[in-house]
Amino acid sequence: MILEKNRNSDSDRRKYLRLDMVFPVEFQLVDPETKQPLTPWFQGFSRNVSAGGICLEINNPEKSFLELVRSGKCALSLRLELPASNKKIFALSHVAWREDLPEKGKLFFGLCYDWIEPADIRSIMRWAHLKRMTPVFTGGLIIILAALFAQAIFSNLKLNQEKETAFQQLQELTNEAVSAREKIKDIDVLSRMFKERIEDFQEKINKLEHEKKKILIKPKEAVSEQIEKLKQEKSALQEKLIALTRTRDSNVEELMRLAKRKAELAKADLGKMQQWLASHQNRRTGLVMSFEGDNRIAGWAFIYDQSLAGQAYLLDQEYAKAKKILEFFRLNAQRGEDDLFYNAYFANDGSPVEYVVHSGPNIWLGIFVLQYISQTGESMYFSLAESIAQSIINLQNQDKEYGLRGGPAVSWYSTEHNLDAFAFFGMLYKLTARAEYKEAQDKILNWLVIHAYDRQGVPVTRGKGDSTIATDTYAWSIAALGPEQLEKIKMNPDEIMNFALKNCAAEVSFKKDNGQKLLIKGFDFAADRHTARGGVVSSEWTAQMVISLKIMSEYHRKKGDVAIAKEYRDKAEEYLVNLGRMVITSPSPSGQGGYCLPYATQENADTGHGWFTPTGECTGSVAGTAYALFAFYDYNPLELKQ
Repeated sequence: MILEKNRNSDSDRRKYLRLDMVFPVEFQLVDPETKQPLTPWFQGFSRNVSAGGICLEINNPEKSFLELVRSGKCALSLRLELPASNKKIFALSHVAWREDLPEKGKLFFGLCYDWIEPADIRSIMRWAHLKRMTPVFTGGLIIILAALFAQAIFSNLKLNQEKETAFQQLQELTNEAVSAREKIKDIDVLSRMFKERIEDFQEKINKLEHEKKKILIKPKEAVSEQIEKLKQEKSALQEKLIALTRTRDSNVEELMRLAKRKAELAKADLGKMQQWLASHQNRRTGLVMSFEGDNRIAGWAFIYDQSLAGQAYLLDQEYAKAKKILEFFRLNAQRGEDDLFYNAYFANDGSPVEYVVHSGPNIWLGIFVLQYISQTGESMYFSLAESIAQSIINLQNQDKEYGLRGGPAVSWYSTEHNLDAFAFFGMLYKLTARAEYKEAQDKILNWLVIHAYDRQGVPVTRGKGDSTIATDTYAWSIAALGPEQLEKIKMNPDEIMNFALKNCAAEVSFKKDNGQKLLIKGFDFAADRHTARGGVVSSEWTAQMVISLKIMSEYHRKKGDVAIAKEYRDKAEEYLVNLGRMVITSPSPSGQGGYCLPYATQENADTGHGWFTPTGECTGSVAGTAYALFAFYDYNPLELKQ
């Protein structure tokens, strides 16, 4: 090691407090008199700094460079750039001391400033002091974060325990309600039998009373005995019937109590799901972040999800939150081809993030607008709905069969998008009575008959010329058209529903956010036997099926098919309970401990329809959470109820 000192090197090295700080430094040797460069610019690094100078480290210095330095006939011109700053600092300095480490190929210079702006010295020292304090701040921050993390873990464990208890109680109540309904059903069967037998006894008594008037004394006494015996049997049956009625009334009261308790539990948990949706709305733009937990799409707000979140706000009578979404699309959202909106925007600033325009998401936005108008009476957003409708009609008119393509720039046709359009135009016609919307709806229906409901063995195709099974087309056929309309076009709604139950239902293992593994019954995106990844349960598509099962139950109830109605209702309840078991606690601070549902039971899984499920085992989904709320509240977004 070689150590050389220049001028008052010892005093220069002690005069100022030196602070460790590493950042890149550009330097060149210059003539101390003329300031003309003697070398090109070189790259070095600071080792420490003070108010009077800087320690500079140079790696593998050239021999010619060292000779110039040793001659003492040069100064150093410096260009410094502080970390996290775009500002360049310039200085002129001389060598106070030099330390060579040839074995390591390093050279250290102790430089004293000959010229530098005082403000730049303050900037350097401010950064140095900040860096010096960083370990202290970091240590304190780590302690604070550790405490917060521990608290969060404890809170999450507590929330998970409460949630599991609540949904377990909900499931137990559902099972008790099913048992009570079964008892009532059995009692009703017995009651009908007793009533029929009582009527039969009365008919026999009446007949014997009539015969009694026509016969002699002795036979007359025998008939009287028969009549008395029949009356006693009738009376015994009547007493049993009264007892059965009391038992039935007791079971009905129990059923009502269970329903009330179930509603109370559901309301508390649904409130936490509503809380989660509310916490993800950006206050400035009004947009709702679609997913929580997948960094690839962090901050994205898909417009389909905006429709679902907005309608969930309507269910909770949070009209201001719903309106804020609509205000973004009415005033601020950029539009793409055919004056339609892009599929997705950044929630924080409203700029487009996916420059793709598809028909379905735009129609869903229009559906949300009409649901809002229907519930609030605010007609100022009608122009937004009608502008979407006009663009969709223009796109529809480009097809000779008046089918709706997936978007202005695509050639494929989706059954789902056409079902959306059928519901959308029907809502518009209901609110405006304008013939053009009824005509557009009728044309869509005709296209569906030709291209969606035309395959043997597959009741509903995914699109034009595409017989792939897509679960949502089965659920939405029931929800958008309705069982009555399906029958009018010679489609059996029971066959559609039973096909989905047989081919798209799945039972899979699901790992909860607390590590617990459960078996979940629900519905896959497609028939799982057609995909390599095995079965997956989609929370959104399962909720869609729950809604459609309830629609089918009500349809058969009105027809007087009590047994079939009950079967559909029980299936809906079963899948609804499984949806409840999929609920997780929000994995981020922004979720504020609210409840949400993951998009599916498996991350990064191929849906079979051109996209994959989000990554992250606990990724909360707006679509899954909002549609689960719809299922719990018996709300069909594809039907306008004024």
